[in-house]
Amino acid sequence: MTELPLVVGVDGSGSSLTALDWAVDEAARRGLPLRLVYASLWERYEGILPSGGPAPSEQVMAEQIVISAAERARLRHPEVRTATDILPEEAAEALVRAGDTAFAVVTGARGRGGLRGRLLGSVGPAVAARAHCPVIVVRGDPAGLSGTHERILLGAGEPDAAGEAVRFAFAEAGTRGCVLDAVRAWSAHGSADLLRLGGDAAEGHEKQAGAALDALLRDQAAGHPEVRVRPATVKGPPRKVLVDRSAAADLVVIGARRRPGHAGLPLGRVAHALLHHAHCPVAVVPQRT
Repeated sequence: MTELPLVVGVDGSGSSLTALDWAVDEAARRGLPLRLVYASLWERYEGILPSGGPAPSEQVMAEQIVISAAERARLRHPEVRTATDILPEEAAEALVRAGDTAFAVVTGARGRGGLRGRLLGSVGPAVAARAHCPVIVVRGDPAGLSGTHERILLGAGEPDAAGEAVRFAFAEAGTRGCVLDAVRAWSAHGSADLLRLGGDAAEGHEKQAGAALDALLRDQAAGHPEVRVRPATVKGPPRKVLVDRSAAADLVVIGARRRPGHAGLPLGRVAHALLHHAHCPVAVVPQRT
């Protein structure tokens, strides 16, 4: 059976090069092939150009970008098998489609400003909202990007959205040989019980959060005895809790669930906050039906 590749969106920007480096390291850790994808609409107009004439400047640039990216990947990890593609599509559309036959899709957090159709800041969230595979948006500070914290942070949400994310987080921690911090945020703000009962109600909410977290982790923890798990329940808005804790992580993993009547995977507040403010790369893992 052919291994699914790790797909990386490249556009020549500094952000996409950072994403490429991260993806090459990830492919080497997991033993995966790499597929480098450059996407633009310029090829739609190729047919109206005089035959035999010089190649469009953007075509030349696209070829240079993917050749340079492939060479960069080879120099970083020569053992990683690498393929390249130049696709006549909008970047987000191309990466979503590529994700149908990918282990995961990796994008940068920003792209080449002012150049339409490339991996701009909106592409990562757009792909994460629609792809059928995990999407990693590579962003953050140098420590988070380099993996020096030796921690994976799992944002443990509701069971109908978190199952695949839990599996992904355990596999990532096992592959890296690092700690898995599993966090479930809880809040009783506005709860009539909390206002009436004070600390007793708060304690009840925290116990419920702890029980839900234990239930989410139980099966995967049994299947990954090599992974050291540190579960925690934290009072506060999930988006703030996870953004704050991402400062001590190498990757934050969250789930996303499908909603009837919506195309793809609409991103909620937590994903939106992390994709724009996390201190390390963010993996959005869809819950498969």
